[in-house]
Amino acid sequence: MKRLTIITLFSASLALVSCSQKTADERFIDNLMSQMTLNEKLGQLNLPVGGDIVSGTVKGTELDSLILSGKIGGFFNIKGVEEISRLQHLAVEQGPHGIPLLVGADVVHGYETIFPIPLALSCSWDSTAVEQMARISAIEATADGVNWNYSPMVDICRDPRWGRIAEGSGEDPYLGSVMARAYIRGYQGDDMTNDSTLMACVKHFALYGAAEGGRDYNAVDMSRENMFNYYLPPFHAAIKQGVGSLMTSFNLINGQHATSSGWLVNDVLRSDWAFNGLVVTDYGSVPEVATMGCASENDAAVVTIKAGTDMDMVSGLFVNTLEDALHRGAITEKMIDDACRRVLRAKQQLGLFDNPYKYCNRERVKNDIFNTAHREVAQQIATETFVLLKNQDELLPLKQKGKIALIGPLADAGNNMCGCWSMLCNDQLHKSLLQAMQETVDGSAEILYAQGCNIYYDETVQQNAMGLRPIGRGDDSRLHREALEVAAKADVIVAAMGECADMSGESASRADITIPDTQRDLLRKLVATGKSVVLLLFTGRPLVLDWESDHIPAILNVWFGGSEAGEAIADVIFGKKNPSGKLTVTFPRAVGQIPVYYNHLMSSHPDPQDGVFNRYCSNYIDISNEPLYPFGYGLSYTTFKYGAVEMEGNEVCVNITNTGTVEGTEIAQLYIRDKVAQIARPVKELKAYQRITLKPGETQQITFSITPDILGYYNANSDYVCDSGIFEIMVGPDSRMLQTLEYVFNQ
Repeated sequence: MKRLTIITLFSASLALVSCSQKTADERFIDNLMSQMTLNEKLGQLNLPVGGDIVSGTVKGTELDSLILSGKIGGFFNIKGVEEISRLQHLAVEQGPHGIPLLVGADVVHGYETIFPIPLALSCSWDSTAVEQMARISAIEATADGVNWNYSPMVDICRDPRWGRIAEGSGEDPYLGSVMARAYIRGYQGDDMTNDSTLMACVKHFALYGAAEGGRDYNAVDMSRENMFNYYLPPFHAAIKQGVGSLMTSFNLINGQHATSSGWLVNDVLRSDWAFNGLVVTDYGSVPEVATMGCASENDAAVVTIKAGTDMDMVSGLFVNTLEDALHRGAITEKMIDDACRRVLRAKQQLGLFDNPYKYCNRERVKNDIFNTAHREVAQQIATETFVLLKNQDELLPLKQKGKIALIGPLADAGNNMCGCWSMLCNDQLHKSLLQAMQETVDGSAEILYAQGCNIYYDETVQQNAMGLRPIGRGDDSRLHREALEVAAKADVIVAAMGECADMSGESASRADITIPDTQRDLLRKLVATGKSVVLLLFTGRPLVLDWESDHIPAILNVWFGGSEAGEAIADVIFGKKNPSGKLTVTFPRAVGQIPVYYNHLMSSHPDPQDGVFNRYCSNYIDISNEPLYPFGYGLSYTTFKYGAVEMEGNEVCVNITNTGTVEGTEIAQLYIRDKVAQIARPVKELKAYQRITLKPGETQQITFSITPDILGYYNANSDYVCDSGIFEIMVGPDSRMLQTLEYVFNQ
């Protein structure tokens, strides 16, 4: 087979050269590329979609034809080791030079064992759990033939109208960087040649989360100070962690398309950050360079490859137009060679040239996917992500007795527990919340159920929101009436409401981010019964909960908790687990506050914060500047008391005591403010945190170190600097409840 020829060349290279492994690997690629035609090199830059998971451009025999003619470097969106193995064998045994294929997939928060959506995962503030999630995801995906994962998404987002906020880690660059590194460690491990690791692809480079108006695919206009201090740090952290590949984004950046921005890819990514890995476009984004007016249709591929982008996802413009571009002098052969080399190097890093069938072990499918051990981990991690927003009179946890009314369109919707980007799972295997609660109480309490309402009154709007996971519709008047009849019989009401799974994620922007109309109307009716109401909030983004916060005694934000969400929610609402999640995004009081985020700059006329309205301050005449729920906020079934914050040298210390009656986990947060700098700095910035678990009455001292690295920032020249001067050091349970000390830093 042709694969054997390549392995022989590789072995000969190793035998003849007494130098580093890296040099031997590069010589192997040199030998291989010397045998390849121009069209075969261009073929390595072509990434079609398989089409089996979602509707695609290439299917069946057409994909086989591309493989046999050497016009493909990999594919994505084909599920199942049988078909993937067949295609890999075809490429290695019958394709030109026996070059193996990259096999991609969007394993965003689990493969078949689905974990909470990434925004929820970030609210655990538990990087160890996130790494464990990524490790299990890699084990399951590789067992089914996948070797390249389009995750993590590390876009910072300050606008909850943007649906893809669900896929990231929130609004903070420090926490976003911590989580980015955790994902990559989990996916790639210490050795990508291991058959249970795969190559991560960090996305979307860059600034996608800042799309104007929160509308997906929209333009971005931003200063470089803002880019480097807030939006780019998670990408830089991913590069330093050793991520193997990176995906460009759909958006314009200051008039340039991100996919064809030489400044972004060649200058920042490759030159300044020394990233020499694989850069792939997002789905069909090369022709969009022309759509957005950044190049002619003939030159869209030209400007993209000149910018340093290597692989064309779906459009086929690289493989079909770059040969002509070379002949007319628009590009150089070196540009094609450099891109081809990076694709081949990615395959080499995965060990595919040594063993192209390492991900084709059919025996692994039987044991490594959706097994009991993985599901137990998913259930435990889900309980860490829920955020208790309100718990008046300690209504939660509920006692397993009496009659409990479970009402709402998300109550018996097992197909909606996983949220967006979970198309690889079998949601028919997932329990609904109703099933999980019934099994948990096991006859000790009676669960009364009513759907209660639709997602929206308007059927067309609901269809737009639903995507691939339908929830049955009925007459809202009848549904409301049935809900009130059930509520009348109950001792307490649990309302499972909010967004359905596909109301967040890609192409799911919302202008009105309140709980949808018919659900909110039903909530008002349930509260009017005078009975205690617990709102279980399903959502992939921050919502405006002004009325709910004022009128509902208990609100538990459960996000979308994954395949084991039903069981995890039951664990928390009945007190088997104590909620410990804290927000990584700010919840606004009204849509008009957006963008609202904790690490904002100081206004020239700051709000005096004394409760007295002053027209000539930077405020609104109708509502407070303050968010409804701040960044870092989250309650527990117990209470924690912070002692006085003290500083000794460069160490900040505080004692934290569990003053309640049950064990709980607290997330203590450290913020700083640079009072005088070369450019204005935010009123506060998260720089460290610690998760600690305390038994009732237990006290633990935690310590944070203040180092020059956490005091620095990027100045107007994009240089990382650290100024001498006075800093405010702040410690507390969230970004609003903080104790403050001054710290003098001298270079």
